[in-house]
Amino acid sequence: MGAAILAMATLLVTPAWAQETPAVDRTATGGAQTLEDILRRQERLELNDSFRSENLGDVSNAAPITAPLGVEGGVSDSDVWRAIRYNKIEPTTQVRGPAAGVLIQDGGILWYKLREGPVITYGGSAILGIIALLAVFYFVRGRIKIDGGPAGTTIQRFKAIERFGHWLLAGSFIALGLTGLITLMGRSFLIPVLGPEVFATLAAGSKWLHNNIAWAFMLGLIMTFVMWVAHNIPNKLDWQWLKAGGGILGKGHPSAKKFNAGQKIVFWTVMIMGFSVSLSGLSLLFPFQLPMFADTFAVINSILGTSLPTRLAPHEEMQLANIWHSVVAFIMMVAIIAHIYIGSVGMEGAFDAMGNGQVDVEWARQHHDLWVAEVESKQGKGGSS
Repeated sequence: MGAAILAMATLLVTPAWAQETPAVDRTATGGAQTLEDILRRQERLELNDSFRSENLGDVSNAAPITAPLGVEGGVSDSDVWRAIRYNKIEPTTQVRGPAAGVLIQDGGILWYKLREGPVITYGGSAILGIIALLAVFYFVRGRIKIDGGPAGTTIQRFKAIERFGHWLLAGSFIALGLTGLITLMGRSFLIPVLGPEVFATLAAGSKWLHNNIAWAFMLGLIMTFVMWVAHNIPNKLDWQWLKAGGGILGKGHPSAKKFNAGQKIVFWTVMIMGFSVSLSGLSLLFPFQLPMFADTFAVINSILGTSLPTRLAPHEEMQLANIWHSVVAFIMMVAIIAHIYIGSVGMEGAFDAMGNGQVDVEWARQHHDLWVAEVESKQGKGGSS
């Protein structure tokens, strides 16, 4: 899925790769690149750059040793860098580090365009879209009430440890979402309002919070998975629940155990996406230490027969991790906003489940009747819920 998303996004910003290279008159520049060359390269259009790749210096034109660049044998710094770009020489460096051996890596242009273009545009539109959709749904459908009103007696829905794990996960995710949006979109939307100095302080604080709150998110993810995975295994009841619209779109309340099909969808979305966003986040927290995409692409190629690149520069790994981190985070934000709506203003009595752990018995019977019957059966036999 990640490969498909990246491929589609790439096509959006590189629609003209297949165009034929036009002839360019470089006589006015003495054979050097022209403004048209630069613009075509920025747009990632096809460019015949043999005028650069084949012009790497000629020792027969070496200047006298007493003249500037004489000891270079006619090769200037620009000649050396061109030779590096076109893999004509094997340079060495005294600098040590996981990415120090990469002297030129121009994939940042595509990364920047994806980040500032489709990622922000589509991601921001998805958030605004789900908020608008839920607002319309609320005014059309209204709040889902307890049929016949509450019973006045309660049953324990979640224990304290379950509520702690939920709020640890939820609270950290909200903080990560807000700080992430500031980091991603701040340059475009906040600098014009706050000014560069104020935004610089805000961005630095957001980055620090984002990096450190991430650990709480991962802990909450593990806790909720361990506590609830057994209750979220799909079964045949889920299909019946979905066909009935969960009692939200239609009338009646389909039977469900502790978690219905809608809650299971949210659970697995959070678990799978949360695991993925955590991996890419760790890759960003520890630059160049956790490359993942080259190996992932190799697996995808072996399964689907595709030809995704399996040799990536360390910088390319980081750029892909950054894009993937943002895309997955936006998907999670859309899902969580819908979850927050149902768990608060969208359904009467739903918030109590995570508020104090006790829910009205009539609410529980309408939305989780099989679970209520199971709890009452255990209590009747002297067990606990």
